[in-house]
Amino acid sequence: MKADIKIKIASGADLEGILALQFENQPAQGGTLSGELGREQIVAMMQDMPQVVAISDDQVVGYLLSTSKMVYKKHPVPILDAMFSAYSGALDSYVYGPICVNKDQRGKGVAQLMFSELIKQVPNREGILFIRKDNIPSLRAHEKIGIAKVGSFVFRDTVFDVLAYLPAADKGNK
Repeated sequence: MKADIKIKIASGADLEGILALQFENQPAQGGTLSGELGREQIVAMMQDMPQVVAISDDQVVGYLLSTSKMVYKKHPVPILDAMFSAYSGALDSYVYGPICVNKDQRGKGVAQLMFSELIKQVPNREGILFIRKDNIPSLRAHEKIGIAKVGSFVFRDTVFDVLAYLPAADKGNK
């Protein structure tokens, strides 16, 4: 990985970069993100939990968002309803994702570094996420960092896998 990438907790100054990278990775742009979060939604997430960004040359080149079940319950999202129907997780679990890395930075360990920072910020909590079953690069990347498949669901005719990061103390109970 390039030495000029900095991993940090996102601030309001990073919001435009997160939104721009999200836009670049929408299906209409050739990307594989499964949804689009609005500015207000991301701000609420920033107030709820740590959001992690990767910065290079003062640009956001990666982000890993997360939200607690409390915030999700206040702002329900249909695809998350489907995910939680397939696997509800622990009471204090959180929604992990979306995670996005600029195409020029992929394969350089950026996702793993952002994940490590998130785990430092919210230790001993289960993170739950979904990935399209046909998004093999993302599934492989998550498998490499120890996130396991715990279920699957169909949403709008698309199959998704549900994955969870289980804190070390709970890994024996999978």
